[in-house]
Amino acid sequence: MKFTNGNWLVREGYQIHFPRLIHEVEEADGSVTLYAPCKYLNHRGDTLDGPLLTINISSPLEEVLRIQTWHFQGGEATYPQFNVANQANQVEVTEHEGKLTLRSGTLTLSISKQDFLLVFENERGRLTDADGKGFAWIEGPEDTAYMRGQLRLGVGEHLYGLGERFTPFVKNGQTVDIWNKDGGTSSEQSYKNIPFYLSSKGYGIFVNHPEKVSFELGSETVSRSQFSVEGEYLDYYFINGPTPKEVVSRYTALTGKPALPPAWSFGLWLSTSFTTDYNEETVNHFVDGMAERGIPLSVFHFDCFWMKEFEWSNFIWDRRHFPDPEGMLTRLKEKGLKICVWINPYIAQKSPLFAEGKEKGYLIKKPNGAVWQWDLWQAGMGIVDFTNPEACKWFQKKLKALLDMGVDSFKTDFGERIPTDVVYYDGSDPQKMHNYYSYKYNEVVFDLLKEEKGKEEAVVFARSATTGGQKFPVHWGGDCDSTYDAMAESLRGGLSLTTCGFGYWSHDIGGFENTATPDVFKRWTAFGLLSSHSRFHGSSSYRVPWHFDEEAVDVARHFSKLKNNLMPYLYGQAVENSKTGVPVMRSMVLEFPDDPLCETLDRQYMLGDSILVAPIFNEEGMGSFYLPKGKWTHLLTREVIEGGTWIKKQYDYFSLPLFVKNNTVLPIGFHKESPVYSYNRDVSFKVYEMADGGSAMRTLYNHHGEEVGSISVKRQANQFHIELSGVEGESTLEIVGYKTVSLNEGTKSYMIEV
Repeated sequence: MKFTNGNWLVREGYQIHFPRLIHEVEEADGSVTLYAPCKYLNHRGDTLDGPLLTINISSPLEEVLRIQTWHFQGGEATYPQFNVANQANQVEVTEHEGKLTLRSGTLTLSISKQDFLLVFENERGRLTDADGKGFAWIEGPEDTAYMRGQLRLGVGEHLYGLGERFTPFVKNGQTVDIWNKDGGTSSEQSYKNIPFYLSSKGYGIFVNHPEKVSFELGSETVSRSQFSVEGEYLDYYFINGPTPKEVVSRYTALTGKPALPPAWSFGLWLSTSFTTDYNEETVNHFVDGMAERGIPLSVFHFDCFWMKEFEWSNFIWDRRHFPDPEGMLTRLKEKGLKICVWINPYIAQKSPLFAEGKEKGYLIKKPNGAVWQWDLWQAGMGIVDFTNPEACKWFQKKLKALLDMGVDSFKTDFGERIPTDVVYYDGSDPQKMHNYYSYKYNEVVFDLLKEEKGKEEAVVFARSATTGGQKFPVHWGGDCDSTYDAMAESLRGGLSLTTCGFGYWSHDIGGFENTATPDVFKRWTAFGLLSSHSRFHGSSSYRVPWHFDEEAVDVARHFSKLKNNLMPYLYGQAVENSKTGVPVMRSMVLEFPDDPLCETLDRQYMLGDSILVAPIFNEEGMGSFYLPKGKWTHLLTREVIEGGTWIKKQYDYFSLPLFVKNNTVLPIGFHKESPVYSYNRDVSFKVYEMADGGSAMRTLYNHHGEEVGSISVKRQANQFHIELSGVEGESTLEIVGYKTVSLNEGTKSYMIEV
């Protein structure tokens, strides 16, 4: 929110109070409290008639400082609050000549008491600073009040994140309100709003407020990042890196690491699409059609109309079209498929569940005690109140019946249009619940899947999210058009989301609205099958490849088999994500923070730590991409290119810029028909462009996420020294471009000369 009118004036109706000095300092319980009056104290009388800000600085985790600021402290605490870890790390405090220095790990905060200047530094130097205006209590019209934080934006500093945002990837110059909305992918609105941003200088800011947080990132004062909330209290965390990966890892240490999705979820998902007509015959036609054409399929998804119209959600199969759902699911599973069905937390008035939910108090209510209802989406619909533990159990019981029937996963759609003129069962603040509702919704479903299917099998396909939602993968990008423009904006959204600690991200291959041209569909298929998760889904038309052209069939087969072959690598990256929080699908700046040319790239990404992907966004098939310094090998053609340069090159539909960085050991499997197999058996380990003195190491995991071995490679002159454990079957090692050797089970060491 903007409070000023240009550089000199304050907006009419607002009055800004900010601290002029630090009057008193208290140390207790490993934290420091500052008392900062909002006027200069020339004599004792100046201590009267004016606001005093109370600022507490603590360290919940090493390399992290928490900064809490109050104007009035007499208000009652309101809920919900984000579930944030607090290890109560001791802050080291020293004082010298009017300057306080607080240290957590290598992160230091220096505070000048006389002129109120805060300077954040790490071992690499100054990160940012805040003067008195960085802490403000603001009086607004009609007795409203706001708290504001500000930090200096350095010259050339770039900011990223704030959730799945489809606007430019670099957030400088943008105004962002953290408020979940169902607005598609072509606007400033977002399904997944996260009050966290990452700086290219190697720090992150997490504003610990579930309610609306307004960010002005160089958009009100161009040399400042700014965040504000309504009320008398502001709470934010300053997270040190110094690398972007370390920032994200520490942010997820605070808010939760992503769960490890099951290996089968990385395979291709096929949907009925939204408003299309379908029954069991249609479903079998699609499933069998994929098999007949040799396109490996992992999951079949039933979208909305598996339930009867006007009754969403009733969680009851529409037996007019599916007379034997139990038998149908059994027959589909006999074909090796997992089953996903669409759900949402809205209960239409015509649904058999509405009366039950109303009677038992399971639906969100108006202040007058009536069920809150409207007609947008489903006629007369109510919304499940997930603050009521009994409502959660009721909702889970309905879903459990589907799991018992053979369903494996749920597409948890919606959860963004949550009203604020309501009363919750547990008294939660409706403003805080608006975004947080998405967390509760997905948590309820994910917990049921863990309980019924086991931790290894739990996965959802979610659209809405807030802080902490990364714990419940996977998320997809929502309603996009079927154009190159929408394809690019979807990628921007995905990279912004994964920058906020979300390990996995997907999108509707070919777009959701309208129908893509065969050209767009084929290019999007390559992009989709080189994302962490992959789904064919649309709105008013089927998304089976043969509805586009026969070449689209070949492209789908080609890239789905390629992805299955990459599973020993991809699943290893997923395991690492569950441990570190570093996303599988990540922006270039996350992997190459010291390369300034990577800071603005938003049309390419790293799939894990070693593979660069640059989707094609034009009818000419022209790939325009940047390779950082080093030697890069095209995964498919084996072309080697010296990096540190921009490249433009034309690609057919069976290729795209897909490069492996040097000093990489890449494990590749030979099980093209399924993403689930033994990732340490019959594997080809490929060593890419290792220079003299170079080395690489890869931990090996099985499809349960268990560590089973490792491989390390070191080069000295023309000799490659390999240490190996846990490899089974007829595996090989290839020094790409030179030599391939067979690996024996149980053999630990090799020396290969080229």
